[in-house]
Amino acid sequence: MGSGTSRLYSALTKTLDGSSASQHPEYLVAPDPEHLEPIDPKELLEECRAVLHTRPPRFQRGFVDLRADGPSSSHTPIRVMQWNILAQALGEGKDNFVQCPLEALKWEERKCLILEEILAYQPDILCLQEVDHYFDTFHPLLSRLGYQGTFFPKPWSPCLDVEHNNGPDGCALFFLQNRFKLVNSANIRLTAMTLKTNQVAIAQTLECKESSRQFCIAVTHLKARTGWERFRSAQGCDLLQNLQSITQGAKIPLIVCGDFNAEPTEEVYRHFASSSLNLNSAYKLLSADGQSEPPYTTWKIRTSGECRHTLDYIWYSKHALSVRSALDLLTEEQIGPNRLPSFNYPSDHLSLVCDFSFNEEH
Repeated sequence: MGSGTSRLYSALTKTLDGSSASQHPEYLVAPDPEHLEPIDPKELLEECRAVLHTRPPRFQRGFVDLRADGPSSSHTPIRVMQWNILAQALGEGKDNFVQCPLEALKWEERKCLILEEILAYQPDILCLQEVDHYFDTFHPLLSRLGYQGTFFPKPWSPCLDVEHNNGPDGCALFFLQNRFKLVNSANIRLTAMTLKTNQVAIAQTLECKESSRQFCIAVTHLKARTGWERFRSAQGCDLLQNLQSITQGAKIPLIVCGDFNAEPTEEVYRHFASSSLNLNSAYKLLSADGQSEPPYTTWKIRTSGECRHTLDYIWYSKHALSVRSALDLLTEEQIGPNRLPSFNYPSDHLSLVCDFSFNEEH
């Protein structure tokens, strides 16, 4: 290893003592990024690959061009990445991926697979769920790549029930500081039937430095499991109400990323599709008629059997934004018979990535 690589290696392997993180409230305070030396993304990617050299290579996924014929914005598109990265404590302790070897879930390597996926697509905005290594991994590394981050943990994270956990999991939102200025930020604890729930959202209004256009980006993770459909629906309504207020009744364009834990047949999906915020689901555009969601965004095998579902979405204001391209999904052949996660892929959910541009103002 050259000196640059060894310097990065220490950055990549250095983590906080997990036990102290979960026992003290200080874990909610991120280190000051001003004191952290910037990292070249190419160097970090090489470092990740060095750690992963015994594993099979990353799956190759291509972007599908979705631009309609007509004038497109002259400004640089905004690349948004949505991903439930699988909380480490849940992957190892609770999720029972019966076909996934424990070896494939080792954090020291799995974190490099997650970083490799992020670095491969270089999003301008990154929306993550099930983040339980924000303060010791994602914040210190991504801030050195130029991102500003926000983390909002679940009030009663299931990660805390797992021995040797690294604190609660939650949603995280990162944006590139050289591209956007933060106008305002809201951490939202979702309610259902007026009761505060364990699910959260982050909504931030950003201003593009290049075009001076403002938009709101939100990330959420709704309640999981069959039988909780009405609960999810109520959480979705609460989030929409919050976003209605933040966007001043859709005056400010909106992008909402999340693991909704809901198939397109569920009521919460219909609420988003028919909302007065005038939203469309970006990944529908990959279908032949532009009307169908992908066949799956998560595919795993648990003790209860095989689960193949479409649960993850990127919603956007169709009157104000256009999707220029979207990252294609992994094929069944790429995923393989043991499904996800695996030695090739670090999560049971696929990452979704879209390039957006503002529609020209009339």
